[in-house]
Amino acid sequence: MSASQQTKYRWMGISLGLSITLLIIKFTAYFLTYSTAILSDAVESIVNVIASGFAFYSIYLAGQPRDLNHPYGHGKIEFLSSGFEGAMILSAGIVIVWQAILSFFEPKVLTNLDWGFALVGITAAANAFVGWMLIRSGRQTDSAALTADGKHLLTDTFSSIVVMVGVALVALTGQHWIDSTLSLGISLVIIYNGFQITRQSVARLMDETDIPTMNRVVELLNTNRDRHWIDVHNLRVQKYGADLHIDCHLTLPYYWELTRVHDEVHHFEDTLKEGFEAEVEIFVHTDPCMQDCCQYCQVANCPVRGSAFMGDVEWTAENLQLNQKHFVPPTVLTNP
Repeated sequence: MSASQQTKYRWMGISLGLSITLLIIKFTAYFLTYSTAILSDAVESIVNVIASGFAFYSIYLAGQPRDLNHPYGHGKIEFLSSGFEGAMILSAGIVIVWQAILSFFEPKVLTNLDWGFALVGITAAANAFVGWMLIRSGRQTDSAALTADGKHLLTDTFSSIVVMVGVALVALTGQHWIDSTLSLGISLVIIYNGFQITRQSVARLMDETDIPTMNRVVELLNTNRDRHWIDVHNLRVQKYGADLHIDCHLTLPYYWELTRVHDEVHHFEDTLKEGFEAEVEIFVHTDPCMQDCCQYCQVANCPVRGSAFMGDVEWTAENLQLNQKHFVPPTVLTNP
């Protein structure tokens, strides 16, 4: 098992264990106080347990090697896990809205607010620490499941802090409507965060362009640009969990023999692979150069050059994705 996979297992296991422990603590706090806001926080913890369990399984499945039925691996299960977690958060938010509305018409007498305040404070501190570590580890390992679970725990932390404020205000003022109002406010925040996590998951499942990853690929190509790479276009980057699949068209001199083309493609692939810690699969389609390419071709002593070099074409995330060769704009001056 890789170090990255071990990190995912460790922190997701911690998250699952914490979620179960905090669920018990929060429901204990509710039965001590009968606070609707604390109940709202406890209901969301049920979602934490279910979502963390599914995320733990998704990390296990994502780590399995590719096979005949899954030639691109199993990494996309992390996006499904993230979407499931977002949907569960949305559901919890709707349940909390309903409970908050009912509490306006059927208010309960709140008791043991000091104990409730203390227990919720413990859960907030624990969620804040683990949530921050999950997001940090998720970014290091490029794990959508870890990141989503971390964001969920930070949302839970925010909810707990609001609950603590509400419990304190009720204890000081005796106005029980504050409890229901804060519960309703918490539910709206929860629904918004659930929608955001779900939307990001759907975007990943539909292979929406991951802007930071695309920019990283473009940066690698520009930084390590070889003079024999006459042109790159039709560039596409897909994410399968933490793993990447990249395909593109690479223009090389048309008179090269096949073995030299093969070696140059390997050089091109290695340049991209060395820029990422995750596994990178690259498919390169080679195109022969044309006379129009001479304007930006940097191949020295080209025996078939038809026109002088005019200047480089700047490679960007926008023009590298186009399915056509680049051309030098008329305004580009000669830059030998």
